Amino acid sequence: MTPAARIAAAIEILDRITTGEPSEKALTNWARAHRFAGSKDRAAIRDHVFDVLRCRGSFAALGGGQGGRALILGLLRAQGVDPETIFTGERFAPEPLGPDERAALDKPAPPDLARRDWPEWLLAPLTQRLGSEFDTVTEAMRARAPVFVRVNIARTTPDAAIAVLAEDGIQAEAHPLSPSALQLGEGARRIQQSRAYQEGFVELQDVSSQAAVGQIPLAPGMRILDYCAGGGGKALALVAACPDCEICAHDIDAGRMRDLPLRADRAGARVSICAPGKPGAGYDFVLVDAPCSGSGTWRRTPEAKWRLTPERLGDLVALQARILDEASALVAPGGRLVYMTCSLLADENDAQAAAFAGRTGWDLVSQRSYSPATGGDGFFVAQFERKA
Repeated sequence: MTPAARIAAAIEILDRITTGEPSEKALTNWARAHRFAGSKDRAAIRDHVFDVLRCRGSFAALGGGQGGRALILGLLRAQGVDPETIFTGERFAPEPLGPDERAALDKPAPPDLARRDWPEWLLAPLTQRLGSEFDTVTEAMRARAPVFVRVNIARTTPDAAIAVLAEDGIQAEAHPLSPSALQLGEGARRIQQSRAYQEGFVELQDVSSQAAVGQIPLAPGMRILDYCAGGGGKALALVAACPDCEICAHDIDAGRMRDLPLRADRAGARVSICAPGKPGAGYDFVLVDAPCSGSGTWRRTPEAKWRLTPERLGDLVALQARILDEASALVAPGGRLVYMTCSLLADENDAQAAAFAGRTGWDLVSQRSYSPATGGDGFFVAQFERKA
């Protein structure tokens, strides 16, 4: 496909998304209907779509509308590309620009473009929460997220993993936020086909998540429950850090853990899987990676940014509080409860931690926020102990 044909495909997919079709479904349906598109074509089209979704507000302002053509015009304008070279109508290229589109492109760019790439109702709480980091975080969230892997330190070292990745043409370097983290450069898209990944030397995991797990003070013989395990990434990180700990994974939706046995086998890790609703009790640590807005990961899942509503956020905050209360009953005397989110919002982080401590017999002993300004996702972790 030509670059212009890829742009035309992205316009078609964006039109579907703006009418309510989920982005992954729209991309998959387009690919099934256009079997001639190769892997490089599909990757390029996907990049166009996600670049637009990350910056939908500013691109709509630059391109003069919310439809697929206008959003792509905003993208090209932001990139300094002359749309007339793309919108030619030749060989599957988009149709030429109309008078209204040219007029929109001739208008001066409005001020504060970057702020338009947050939902308007979140600007005040984010500005307050992020403080002096607001502008830096805003710019980071408008760009593609870096790709990180966690080195399986139970099987290899970071230096050895870097060497094995290099054999498959994947550049990697250590990241200062976590001793197990590598940031991938050239060749990152091939990570799941690499020997390092397939033989369990590395696992995909964001660096902020790795750093948060690294704050848990582990000791051999501990029993640890990953209460909202999802795919099990944190359970695998825990067992890699402490192979002599007993790690149990639980999720109310067992389907989310369906790949965990395969991943554990690949990593050479022992993880017990609890039946939904039957996690047991008496754990030294209970880890709650709670359902949340995912606002710290919105550069990876930008569509979610535009779908979040105040009502949905309120529902999530209430759910987090209920899960914390449930999980606290599973901690053994002298144990700790660890609360995590991949959120930037105070309602889900500091305020949620303070509310739990305020209504229960638990002390907040530590908390930390991780910012996209440091390279990884936005993340929050708090640890609690029962009051003496």
